[in-house]
Amino acid sequence: MADLESVAWPPAPIRTGRLVLRGAEAGDRGTFIELLASPEVHTYLGGPRSREELERDVSAVPEGWPGSFVVDLDGAMIGQVLLRRSTAHRCPAAVGKVDLGYLFLPRAWGAGYAAEACTAALGWLAGELPAEPVVLTTQSANAASMRLAARLGFTEVERFEAWGAEQWLGMRPAATSSGPQDARLAGMGL
Repeated sequence: MADLESVAWPPAPIRTGRLVLRGAEAGDRGTFIELLASPEVHTYLGGPRSREELERDVSAVPEGWPGSFVVDLDGAMIGQVLLRRSTAHRCPAAVGKVDLGYLFLPRAWGAGYAAEACTAALGWLAGELPAEPVVLTTQSANAASMRLAARLGFTEVERFEAWGAEQWLGMRPAATSSGPQDARLAGMGL
């Protein structure tokens, strides 16, 4: 099984209709801390981390590993899309598969940026690891993430309990991975 660690990183920036997906830079550190400390962002993710802890622990160039994309709008970071192989998971069906995750600043919510960025990242993954199915986990109470999962082509595999709430695990088979046309459509808000 190929791994994300084997791909050249960071890739050339990925441009969509409105966004740029790129590797992290030192100037992104403050936004990473804002994302990880935000109570709104972490409503369905077990709660935020303390700003003091993050100031101490977040490196100068955060999240610089393969599969971690900064989502940039007009030269400023608004979120992150993560693709990482799940080595341990509360749901055994996810272990060994690439897991899609994303975080966006609240001011970027509701504009379709998550769909556009995730579609582009999935298209990149399909080009790098074409036979790779992808999983996505979200709390079933998170209506926006449930809609996004369906829009991205994930179908339910199972539900399970974690962090005191029902979680939803969806899978997107490799055969339906995004391509350039999907990224173009997402850029148009479709």
